[in-house]
Amino acid sequence: MNQYAVWGNPIAQSKSPRIHQLFSEQTAKPICYTAELGDNLNFDAQLRQFFANGAKGANITAPFKERAFALADVHSESCLQAQACNTLKRLADGRLYADNTDGLGLVADLQRLGWLATDQRMLILGAGGATKGVLYPLLKAKQRITLYNRTLEKAAGLAENFAKFSEIQTACLAEIAEQSFDVIINATSLGLQGQYVPITPKHFADSRVYDMQYAAAMQTPFLDYARTQGVQKVQDGLGMLVGQAAFAFQLWEGVLPEIPPVLAKLQTEMQSA
Repeated sequence: MNQYAVWGNPIAQSKSPRIHQLFSEQTAKPICYTAELGDNLNFDAQLRQFFANGAKGANITAPFKERAFALADVHSESCLQAQACNTLKRLADGRLYADNTDGLGLVADLQRLGWLATDQRMLILGAGGATKGVLYPLLKAKQRITLYNRTLEKAAGLAENFAKFSEIQTACLAEIAEQSFDVIINATSLGLQGQYVPITPKHFADSRVYDMQYAAAMQTPFLDYARTQGVQKVQDGLGMLVGQAAFAFQLWEGVLPEIPPVLAKLQTEMQSA
């Protein structure tokens, strides 16, 4: 039975073991998938030992995505652009192949929702690792992206890094208030502190609003705020989570699981928890 794990710190809250259990059942691909607490000082040695013991692959979450990127021998284009890794696969010759499936998961979820169209105006809040992980696939999907970050210089630097693929605009809150967007994505971690970016773009109520964070009944601080502004079309990031896991599973086991039934199962379980 092929051995996989998700590594992070903290990790007890991870839904990845449940997701991959459901993928395993759906595809009839028996796997062993665990959640492993990475040690901030010894993570590199832990991961090397994990693969030395015969593991076939791993998912990587905060705060180890950049360190996993550095440990890998071969990188996908998405991984190179993000400079961070969320999926590792041990190749036949023992080398580690690094990928970043976060952007694929987001794009797949936007497609599922019917929220992805060529040349639409997209605002992304935040210029940290979550944004870096999804920019390349979104630009490949021909989105016209504007970045907001509390430190505008950081957003400008990120825009410059991706300028070879497409022009990315940056904006402060005052400039956002004068613009309209088809899709608005929260990629900040403010919701973990019960906070949100208080944007007020023109025609906010007509926008489709997506939060990369997820919660039961989609009750994240940012989505709650959007509802108070009259937004009707809101979505949390649970579908993105399942999507990125599905593409990781495909990399390892050679088959892409069906995302909707696993997403529906998780939503039901979260509601009853």
